[in-house]
Amino acid sequence: MKVIASSIRKGNIIEQDGKLYVVLSAENIHPGKGTPVSQIEMRRISDGTKVSERYKTTDQVERAFVEDRDFNYLYEDGDGFHFMNNENYDQLLVSKDVVGTQAPYLQENMTVKLSIFEGNAVAIVLPQRVTLEVVETEPVTKGQTASSSYKPAILSNGVRTGVPPHIGTGTRIVVLTEDGSYVERAKD
Repeated sequence: MKVIASSIRKGNIIEQDGKLYVVLSAENIHPGKGTPVSQIEMRRISDGTKVSERYKTTDQVERAFVEDRDFNYLYEDGDGFHFMNNENYDQLLVSKDVVGTQAPYLQENMTVKLSIFEGNAVAIVLPQRVTLEVVETEPVTKGQTASSSYKPAILSNGVRTGVPPHIGTGTRIVVLTEDGSYVERAKD
């Protein structure tokens, strides 16, 4: 189905020259003079090659028909990541390059959205936020208020992030899966 380039978002699947691409980032640029353009970074699904394209925002782009379904994450092994369909309990193997940099945020029984094209998962969307534990950070400094300065911390999934000074080791925090940035202290 044809859509205008300015409506393409991260995670969409588009078809170009008979090949499928997953959109990694899409940015609409409006220069002071000239035509507004959509800068789209995408990865070819067949071989993983990254491509960057620039379209006029009104150009028609072919959006591939993929089925978005909820799946539960089960486990990871040498072949890839295993997910289970919530409706019929079928299991689906997803390759490591589809999951990519989001792998550390996968947690057992987490519900994710998989984009299925011809029986294969071509893209994954994780929940926006996950709760993780701080396993290593500098000690809490007494009398230090929550200022704009963040200190480095290592989370239970191995990801490094910045946390406010009042967060100590063992604290559960909420982070964004997009970039691992701190949101708030967990309420559990």
